[in-house]
Amino acid sequence: MSYDFDLFVIGGGSGGVRAARIAALHGAKTAIAEEYRYGGTCVIRGCIPKKLFMYASHFAEEVEDAAGFGWTVVPPIFSWERLVEAKDKEVTRLAGFYVRNLDKAGVTRFETRAVLEDAHTLRLGDGRKVTVKFILIATGAHPFTPEFPGAELTITSNEAFNLKALPAHITIVGGGYIAAEFAGIFHGLGASVRLSYRGDHILRGFDDDMRTALEGVMRQRGIEVATKEDVAAVERLGNALRVRMKSGAVIETGAVMVATGRVPNTRHLGLDKAGVALDKDGEVVVDAHSRSSAANIFAIGDVTNRVNLTPVAIREGHAFADTVFGGKPTAVDHANIPTAVFSQPAIGAIGLTEAQAREKFGAVDVYCSRFRALKATLSGRQEHVVIKLVVDRTTDRVLGCHILGSDAPEIIQALAIAVRLGAKKADFDATLALHPTAAEELVLMREKV
Repeated sequence: MSYDFDLFVIGGGSGGVRAARIAALHGAKTAIAEEYRYGGTCVIRGCIPKKLFMYASHFAEEVEDAAGFGWTVVPPIFSWERLVEAKDKEVTRLAGFYVRNLDKAGVTRFETRAVLEDAHTLRLGDGRKVTVKFILIATGAHPFTPEFPGAELTITSNEAFNLKALPAHITIVGGGYIAAEFAGIFHGLGASVRLSYRGDHILRGFDDDMRTALEGVMRQRGIEVATKEDVAAVERLGNALRVRMKSGAVIETGAVMVATGRVPNTRHLGLDKAGVALDKDGEVVVDAHSRSSAANIFAIGDVTNRVNLTPVAIREGHAFADTVFGGKPTAVDHANIPTAVFSQPAIGAIGLTEAQAREKFGAVDVYCSRFRALKATLSGRQEHVVIKLVVDRTTDRVLGCHILGSDAPEIIQALAIAVRLGAKKADFDATLALHPTAAEELVLMREKV
């Protein structure tokens, strides 16, 4: 049978764009549809604007620290409007870069929604229908907002980047990495911040020592961290909001941001018409090669709810294209993926937490170092770096590394290579230290905790 396209990608985020480009370079006649803007969550309303805002939020602290190093600095003046404008300019530049790369690879672009009519037919937003041999679902996910009275008065991370003004006070509901990151961003930019989380400690899934250490630093900096607390209702109070907690506590705030997880974008795509199976949260069920229950339909990235990180979606998209069109069957290894929380200070992690390692391997050795960063000795800031290694006692292999500190993500990216290659604690011990750095502790820790 003849088709209009060999491959049609639904979703112009990082994963979908990579898959489309590589497939086209393999010789496939490829099309892609994006109904909003090319770049997806990461570029438009995720990783990139988040980190730009994070950088911006550091400057007030840097000005404070400068005095300890002999600098006299004029009190800074911050403009939220100028920050948003600069962010928009960079996002537009990156979105254009994605478009140019697609055009250069010969991919046909549709700036519209695409919905499945059956396993080989797509209906575009303007009513046109196209036939395709293979379909790739790369539609990502969107923020989840729980149901409670007044939920419509809240914002999510999507809206946080484009508020008309910086709120004087903001209540952030949630305890994941998005909540922790925005707590630091808004606090650093001058807002009073309350972080409300229903669990015992924030950042479920991360190592317990990192979780409690970050909570301590956040409180020390002036962020109000309230755990075991959940929202009952939100109501309008003049120009402000009143938040009622299930505990009975009442908080008055300028804005409420909900960061309670994300949901795969699979609704109203017509996946049921093509026999694509979904799991309990609406994610597309796929095998190791990202193939769905429909033989010619694949899915990558957050829409599959495997490991929801941009680099993972990109790797999955590339592997899909190599598998289907490049003659190189490739399954993505989802073990030992480095990750970071761009909180303040940041957390970087690779491998297993201490709890996960004990559950899987039983006998493990733990090495942990806590020390004041050299910069803090003159700035006067009471802040410590925490570095932790988890080691298999039987094989001496390093199972996990966890770092809390300003440079943690950069250190973890390099360290991920060693952990992935199965480096042993003895290899770390045999490596000379680079002094003076925070990372040198990785090769100097000898005492087991």
